[in-house]
Amino acid sequence: MNTEFESPVPSLQQRVATLVEHRYFTGFITVLILINAVTLGLETDRDVMASIGRELHAFDTLILLIFTVELVLKFYGYRMSFFKTGWNWFDLIIVGIAWIPASGNLSVMRALRVLRVLRLISVVPQMRRVISAIGHSIPGMISVVGVLGLIFYVSSVIATRLFGTHPDPNMQEWFGSISASAYTLFQIMTLESWSMGVVRPTMELFPWAWSFFLPFMRY
Repeated sequence: MNTEFESPVPSLQQRVATLVEHRYFTGFITVLILINAVTLGLETDRDVMASIGRELHAFDTLILLIFTVELVLKFYGYRMSFFKTGWNWFDLIIVGIAWIPASGNLSVMRALRVLRVLRLISVVPQMRRVISAIGHSIPGMISVVGVLGLIFYVSSVIATRLFGTHPDPNMQEWFGSISASAYTLFQIMTLESWSMGVVRPTMELFPWAWSFFLPFMRY
């Protein structure tokens, strides 16, 4: 008689999956990310790089190797399920970017190494929940942005019609075209020199201009 026997000892794959999910392992990776954030900031200081630049580069490479080993362990533990989680894709892309040679035409990629700090989002559960909540709110936000964009476009057309026909150089610069009006209204919306820089000079030519700008700012 054959008796099926299931070993109570977990397989190596299961043990690796348990390891990468352990809070101590996650805490270790979190600490490394924070330390790496500090070292990447120090690399922007010329005096620091002149004194310990080689050590910082070596430490940076070591951390990158640890992040790579972490991904390998996750892939081994999860197998193809690894690719079913968006956060694993997120980590894979960020670590992959860090391995791109930062020399010659690709020297700009060196600045992207700081993206590794964003791995905190995928490691810390509280941050993941915040990002997930933002993601779920995007459809509603798109509708709001669409309405505001429509109002912004209509206001730009009206401002061009009202003020852009005046020969004054400022009016031509600020409201001479829809794109110019849109940029000027964006400046007003951010409250950057909106009163003395744009609205009051416009009111010198169009005393009633306040009746357009005030309702626009309220929206």
